[in-house]
Amino acid sequence: MTTAFNVKLPPVPPSGTFYTAVWGCQMNVYDAQRVSDLLTASGLLQLPEPKGADVIVLITCAVRAKAEDKVFNQLQSWRHQGIIDDHTVIAFGGCVGAELAAEIPKLNKDVKVVFGPRTAHRLPELIKRWHETAQPQIAVEAQALEKFDALPDQGARGASAFVTIMEGCSNKCSYCIVPYTRGEEVSRPLQDIIDEITLHTANGVKEIHLLGQNVNSYRGDDGHGHTARFSTLLYAAAAVDGVERLRFTTSNPMEFTDDIIEAIGDIPLIADSVHIPVQSGSDRILQLMRRHYTGDDYRTLIAKLRKVRPNIYVSSDFIVGFPGETEADFNDTMRLVDDIRFDQSFSFIYSKRPGTPAAGMPDDTPLELKKERLYALQEKLEGFAAQYSQAMLGTEQQVLVEGLSRKSAAELKARASNNRIVVIDGPQDLIGQMARVKITKVMAHTLKGELING
Repeated sequence: MTTAFNVKLPPVPPSGTFYTAVWGCQMNVYDAQRVSDLLTASGLLQLPEPKGADVIVLITCAVRAKAEDKVFNQLQSWRHQGIIDDHTVIAFGGCVGAELAAEIPKLNKDVKVVFGPRTAHRLPELIKRWHETAQPQIAVEAQALEKFDALPDQGARGASAFVTIMEGCSNKCSYCIVPYTRGEEVSRPLQDIIDEITLHTANGVKEIHLLGQNVNSYRGDDGHGHTARFSTLLYAAAAVDGVERLRFTTSNPMEFTDDIIEAIGDIPLIADSVHIPVQSGSDRILQLMRRHYTGDDYRTLIAKLRKVRPNIYVSSDFIVGFPGETEADFNDTMRLVDDIRFDQSFSFIYSKRPGTPAAGMPDDTPLELKKERLYALQEKLEGFAAQYSQAMLGTEQQVLVEGLSRKSAAELKARASNNRIVVIDGPQDLIGQMARVKITKVMAHTLKGELING
């Protein structure tokens, strides 16, 4: 829906400044990058910080209540610090924008514009309408792929670029609000994705990261009257001149079919890390979550992957304290973790999201017990991740040099195929290039590497 009024004020100027802030998943990062392309093409200059920005764009996450709260707390903090005032145009987007829509300006009077994941391309028009009317502008509904046709060409992305291959999700997991904020699953045409990848490689991108809420359920028009599956897209993306590494996020275990596994075995450019959220190791909890697979199904999937790619690193997502989770259910999760030996993974306490089926389920497990389980799970996951890092000591790795190290401009930050950050000494002209390094030191969150000449 769009709110518009007839009060006439001076139109939005063709120049000004903007700043973007992002919370949540890689798809939100992609959306923020495309918003930046859009506003830059509209004549605005992007700033590296919010202070002094005429427009501040917030790309938000609604998966957990904590992430949602952070956005509103950030607005209050900026107002208190004097970073924003009555003249600042706050454009509130992302999944929270779609979830709360017209309620957002009531929750925070600084918000002038609200948009959703499917209406980012309307942002300049909405900002203009606010300047013309001085009334909040709300637009959260549009066709799933409309924004891709309306957005301008992308700017340079550096060494790695995200490419969204689909919008929405149709799985309706009982705890998840994403299907209600991003809508039903719709895949982009195959050629549109390949064209976007080709544009990136022409700008020097070496690594392509394919994105979707359930990336492996991709079903796109192949341009010849047929439907292309995700495995077809993987082969096509790997064939684009200039692509040196492929990643993809996020995968649903029930859609991780044998043809995708075969592609991972066939295509060396696919990275040695794969993220496959399992959420729980308990069959009973998985059924309540509407995840449509069992713990043993997941074990079988990973065994197949490791058969075609023995050195693959598997990371995952876990929800602890789902409504009704018993000690036995949690122990099933811990057993699965022991069996799979996951790499760097994410784990959270269940967060009730209004409007989802799980929100109405009885949940009488004390918060302190949920925290104890979470800490035990995280300790086990971190232990396996540390073992994997330690095993890399002395090995040679192909890394993509992404930029300068955060801690020292004298060092470069690179990323290994298994997604670990490797800090190296080397000339800045290596940025954006692949390099061969030897791992010489393992630190808490990074590795140290030495360049291998030749």
